[in-house]
Amino acid sequence: MAIPKITQQYELTKSGSFENIVFREAAVSPPKAQEVLVKVHAVSLNYRDLLITRGQYMAEGIPENLVLGSDMAGEIIALGEDVKGWKVGDRVCSNFALDHIHGDMTPEIRETCLGAQIPGVLTQYRTFPAHSLVKVPEHYSYEDASTLPCAAVTAYNALLGPVPVKAGDYVLVLGTGGVSTWALQFAVASGATVIATSSSDEKLKTAANLGAQHLINYKKTPNWDEEVLKITKGVGVDHVIEVGGQGTLPRSINSLRIAGCIHIIGFVSQDKGDADLVGRIIMKAIVLRGILIGSVAQFQDMNRLITANPEKTKPVISKVFPFDQAIDALRYLDSAAHVGKVVIKVA
Repeated sequence: MAIPKITQQYELTKSGSFENIVFREAAVSPPKAQEVLVKVHAVSLNYRDLLITRGQYMAEGIPENLVLGSDMAGEIIALGEDVKGWKVGDRVCSNFALDHIHGDMTPEIRETCLGAQIPGVLTQYRTFPAHSLVKVPEHYSYEDASTLPCAAVTAYNALLGPVPVKAGDYVLVLGTGGVSTWALQFAVASGATVIATSSSDEKLKTAANLGAQHLINYKKTPNWDEEVLKITKGVGVDHVIEVGGQGTLPRSINSLRIAGCIHIIGFVSQDKGDADLVGRIIMKAIVLRGILIGSVAQFQDMNRLITANPEKTKPVISKVFPFDQAIDALRYLDSAAHVGKVVIKVA
């Protein structure tokens, strides 16, 4: 097909409000030698997108008129002259950080994170470096695949990173957002026992349907860490998917077994209110690990797990919005009424 000349996209003119998001046309950049041009079919949203629109995201140097969004699934429509291993028509996701191919994050790689440091994917067409792309699992729709780059890879990196979850482990997931639902599914697919928390019994029903064996409504049971210890016969869990930050971290620590792992995914506040926190971390020899998404290699490994466990790894999508209602999709995400992911159908 002929390369389109124009793309329509959502840009944040300045941070602070949804009102500062505008719908604009822009010229399409033809792919350079090592790039591919992708027609974007679906984009999923993350809590990070809300933080960026509010001006609360922790990254510096966010450009003006930023194209929003980090997670897309689409179709290759043109190739640069030196690209190997891809063809027109291939269905792909881009990695969250374009240059994170394998190994650890570096300051240089962090500057290639979509939708913050560089323009994102809430657009009809976008060029990507060929090395940043990952094939979509064959049994997934574009909407399904759009949920993978941030939430799923983060959950996979947490549970199958340096200290992999094992069959028989206990995994505590906080809440029922995108990362938490993916972590729940990967834990179940790995043979672990999952304890899920939520403020809503209705959302906990979804967690149970995904395979969580133990459910805690933290509004009804504010001392949920004590309930976790009861469930684990006083031992504590092996892994905590910690998305709550400073407000939940002390109870997450109480919920953990000796030498267990807390995977920090939300932003932890700098509040020093709990002076005993560091001492308790040391006394329990806890691995307290910050998670900043993951690499292309991890993305590929995760897709093998998904393909091997199709029934246990169906994406949880709360609602799909059309492209012309992208701001409504952000408002819906902001309402916290969703379970799992909120998706925008672009094409």
